This record gives sequence, C-alpha cells and structure tokens, in this order.
Amino acid sequence: MAAGLAHPRHWPSWCLVGLFRALGLLPFPVLWALGTGLGRIGWYFGGPRRRVALTNLAICFPDRSERERRRLGRAHFGYLGVAAFTQGVVWGSSRERLRRLVQIRHRERIDEALAGGRNVILMVPHFVGLELGGAAFTALVHPGLYMYQKIRNPVIDAVMRRSRTRFGGIAVERQDDLRGMVREIRKGTPFFYLPDQDAGKVRGVFVPFCGVPASTVPMLGRFARLAEAEVIPLIAGYLPWGRGLELSFDPPLAPFPSGDVEADTAQMNRVIEARVRTLPAQYFWVHRRFKTRPKGTEPIYPRRRRR
Repeated sequence: MAAGLAHPRHWPSWCLVGLFRALGLLPFPVLWALGTGLGRIGWYFGGPRRRVALTNLAICFPDRSERERRRLGRAHFGYLGVAAFTQGVVWGSSRERLRRLVQIRHRERIDEALAGGRNVILMVPHFVGLELGGAAFTALVHPGLYMYQKIRNPVIDAVMRRSRTRFGGIAVERQDDLRGMVREIRKGTPFFYLPDQDAGKVRGVFVPFCGVPASTVPMLGRFARLAEAEVIPLIAGYLPWGRGLELSFDPPLAPFPSGDVEADTAQMNRVIEARVRTLPAQYFWVHRRFKTRPKGTEPIYPRRRRR
C-alpha cells in the first residue's frame, strides 16, 4: 500500500473497502438477496436514474407495455444492487471460489483462437456483471489486458487496480500510448474492451442502436485492424436466485473489420443490441446512452428540474 493511502483522511474509504470485503465472504445467494432488496428500494428513491432507465427501455423495447418496462426497470435496479454487494467477491475471492461461482459457456471459442495463435479482442458490453466477469476471465481463462480510467478516490483506485491485476491482468490507462497496447495484443494477450457508452460529439460516430442514432466509439474495428485480431463478444450475466454468474463467449464478429469505420461500428451495435434482448434486465440502463444527439435533433432525456 502506498504510504500516502494510510493518511487518516483515507480511513473512511478503507472502512468502506473493509465492509465490502467482509460482505464478500457471505454466501453468494445471501449477497444476491441483500443486493436485490436494496436495489429495488433504490428504484423508489433514485428518481433521475429511474427516469433515464425508463427512457432507455422505452427506446429499446417499444413493443413492450409501460407496465412491462417498469417491471424491467425494477429488476434492473435489483441487479445493480447485486453488483454492488458482490464487489467484495471481485476484490478478494480466491481462484477456487471463482471457479465455483462462475459457469463458462463456449469456452472453446477463445481457447481455439489462442491455441491457433490468433490475436483476440473481447468485446464486453456493459452488463452489470462485467466486474465479476472480468475477474473470473483473468483467473479462470487467461490473463487479460484492460483499458483503465483512473478513479478520483485514490483508495478505491488502488483496490480496483489490484483486483484487476492480481491474477496476471495488465491495466492500461486511457491516456497511455495505445501503440503499446496494440503490441501487447499482438503478443497474444486478450484485450478486454468495453465499447458501448456515449462517446460525445468529438470522438463518436452516429450509428443506430435500437433504431436511434447513438454516438458510439468507433475504435473496435481500428483496434482489430491494427492488432490483426479476432473480435469475440463476451457476455457476463448473473444467474437467477444467487446461483452465480455465467460467462458466455459468442461467435466471433465476421466479416470484421471491413475497413469501413461506420459499417464496423454499426455491426458492433447490432451484435450488442441482439444480446441486450436476451438479458434485458441486466444491461446498464441507467447510463444516458443517447445523451449526445445529432445536430438539429431534440434531447432525449428529460431535463433536470431546477429548484
């Protein structure tokens, strides 16, 4: 531990870390029940995020009734609670416990790619189980390469960084030279890449997501081309009633990359959209995915009320 992190001003953060580490020792079904309960309570008190989730669900599931979308929203907040309560499992569980908790489907897709000497980028959409999924991937499948954004709280930042590297994972800061990251992928280290959040006006390209133009980071095709890598979607989904987590390796994107940045980005969104429909309560609906709008179009999300 860095000497500066022992300063008394960081003690509240360490107490919080200790609390979550202690919770992580509980049986997983207990964590699931506690997290689901707290998350569903949060549904009633998290007004702004509840409204964002309901707006996203209305866009992505126009064929469902408002009642069904509200049921999905409540379930989603329950899964957010589960993700929070299982953070201690992510930070401190042994390889053996992760093996008991995590089921892996279609592992042969990643194993065959690596055994054949093919470089791999794992496209990991923002499902709520991705933190536990990332720990399980590194511990049980192969050490991975992660793009990392520094957290303002230095204690949480240090704990998160340690948890992501303790089984041999490699963390790369977003501001680092990406050429080093590409070289590492070419050495055979799978790259764990999360591409599906609002990219803003400068970095993003507008391609459809659930039929609505969404500002999307266009880097997946470029990374695949530069690293000569195969792109395999990886989905992390919680199993019902606290039975653990399922990691599923989907078929590689093909043909990919095409050389057309916009077409590649649109293909990525279509793949993510299809998977969202298989786990509709577990996608990260509280993110304002459609925040950035094409010029001349109206905002999608309700404006915050001024008091």
